Amino acid sequence: MNAAGNLQWSADYPNEAVFQRDIDRQHLWVAELDGELVGIAALTNDQDEEYIQADWDVTETALVTHRLAVDPAAQGKGVAAALLNKAEDLAREQGVQVLRVDTNSENKATQRLFPKLGYRFAGEISLGFRPGLRFFCYEKRLA
Repeated sequence: MNAAGNLQWSADYPNEAVFQRDIDRQHLWVAELDGELVGIAALTNDQDEEYIQADWDVTETALVTHRLAVDPAAQGKGVAAALLNKAEDLAREQGVQVLRVDTNSENKATQRLFPKLGYRFAGEISLGFRPGLRFFCYEKRLA
């Protein structure tokens, strides 16, 4: 991501402790191609407190995709879409009707992907734990 100008992640975040917490809470999902790990996403009901800045109702339960990442060698092969489809499946299993995700304002790939998958743009926010960066929020309602 850094090579593409997207400074959303750094050596400080996400780190091993963040991923270990995702694993411990059974929130980390992985995607594999030909037996190789090519993508990850944390699928949770956790909404950052800054989500109140977006054009959505933060009191509504939502399934939120955090830490979505795809190995550069596997990009363009539908890995991110597959992980987001898993989020939809999980939301339906939980009886949740709303999916949410945020992405760095510099991440052009996800800004193209989310609307293709039926997500609507829900505003721009800042996140306290990532100072100096802006994030675009997206939401999808299941029928």
